[in-house]
Amino acid sequence: MKISLGTLDAPTRDALQGRDLIVFDGVCVLCSGFFKFMLRHDRTERFSFTMAQADLGQACYAVLGMLLDDFQSNLVIKDGWVYTDLDAFAAAMAGLGWPWKALSAMGWLPGVVKVPLYRVVARNRYRLFGRYETCMVPDAQVKARFLPGGAV
Repeated sequence: MKISLGTLDAPTRDALQGRDLIVFDGVCVLCSGFFKFMLRHDRTERFSFTMAQADLGQACYAVLGMLLDDFQSNLVIKDGWVYTDLDAFAAAMAGLGWPWKALSAMGWLPGVVKVPLYRVVARNRYRLFGRYETCMVPDAQVKARFLPGGAV
């Protein structure tokens, strides 16, 4: 799903500091793996990060009317749009450039395919991939990529 950035309230938009942002579940092994992948391959440092459990992540989920304790979608905020579900993954891949940009084609899958596919994985992610007991604590270099209020 693609939602206008204008949907977010002014304080949340201000907290983004004009940056593209990835919001991920900090205890989900799959989601944290996505974060680590993005950190490694985002060589231009286009994206900043926040954990869903952190103040900024909670604010993003709340203003979008999403659950604040069951993060079944990462959020990707890019170029003035908020993406959820498989569209979030596609938007993130498009932001990396080639060869990863090829994976952005997943965003063009019909909704009747991509929504149920994403939902099945999201609902079962802890069972399939595992769950950390606590959110990661980023070192100073990694923490610099988190927006204020973005780390737990």
